[in-house]
Amino acid sequence: MDRPYLYEIRVEGHLAQRWSDWFDGLAVRPEAGGVTVLSGPLSDQSALFGLLNKIQALHLVLISVARHDPGDD
Repeated sequence: MDRPYLYEIRVEGHLAQRWSDWFDGLAVRPEAGGVTVLSGPLSDQSALFGLLNKIQALHLVLISVARHDPGDD
């Protein structure tokens, strides 16, 4: 089975860590400048689209989506 890719998704605004469960267990990390980074593994593209739908449902502004291969350390 293929390993999941690691994603880093940036949205405008600060979200508390308690949102991690809502975002499928991804780490929720507020940063300076009013940005929150959601990061962690997603199993497939369907999981990514589900997460993006949740971002849209909360009316968050999507800044960027970056995919990293777990072997790129």
